[in-house]
Amino acid sequence: MSETVLSVRDVEAFYGKIQALHGVSLDVREGQIVALLGSNGAGKTTTLKSVSGLVRAQSGEIRLRDKPITTMAAHAIARLGVVHVPEGRHMLKGLSVTENLELGAFTVRDAQLRRRRLEEVFELFPRMAERRNQDASLLSGGEQQMLAIGRALMQGPEVLLLDEPSMGLAPKLVTDTMRIVKRLNERGTTILLVEQNARLALKLAHYGYVLENGKVRMQGAGAELRNDERIIQAYLGGAG
Repeated sequence: MSETVLSVRDVEAFYGKIQALHGVSLDVREGQIVALLGSNGAGKTTTLKSVSGLVRAQSGEIRLRDKPITTMAAHAIARLGVVHVPEGRHMLKGLSVTENLELGAFTVRDAQLRRRRLEEVFELFPRMAERRNQDASLLSGGEQQMLAIGRALMQGPEVLLLDEPSMGLAPKLVTDTMRIVKRLNERGTTILLVEQNARLALKLAHYGYVLENGKVRMQGAGAELRNDERIIQAYLGGAG
């Protein structure tokens, strides 16, 4: 069995006085895609933000391999290799595609490594190579999602946190985006995935967790969850 890369134990998190996570625990093993499922407001995005340091866990522990990262600043967690692609893509207007990608490697001091990663991103996303000198704000929604993922890859993630990568995309682009996620994983990237399209997420995921009101209510192998009647009724739109 592969090594646990990311471990979340009994994490509680708040927004002001409102508790968003109630003792969330999960594991992400090396080389896996792990999916977080649940309705809006279930705590999926807050879980990712707690892992990446954008929301401070009030209790519990988060570890990257054997290193505790619970109280570390977000930039320090990113430097260790936990790289977060938040919902919404967040391009920097006025900067080219290449300049946006290069910002993803702001902690990488080796210029040769930055160049190699840039070429790897262009190889993975030929559309980005075609538009390398274009203002990033002029890209389509699907292209902006490619750019957001590419920018994260420039950091050299040990664990990639993807929050709703298909949100707002046309159906064909949703399929294309999930194909990219699968390809990244096949190339060795470990992924913690929040995705509104539960059916697609569970087709990709090695393991999954279902959150409800900030608590883990169910967990299991992706194939098991995909065939669980409770999941089918709640998230997969009935039978099938």
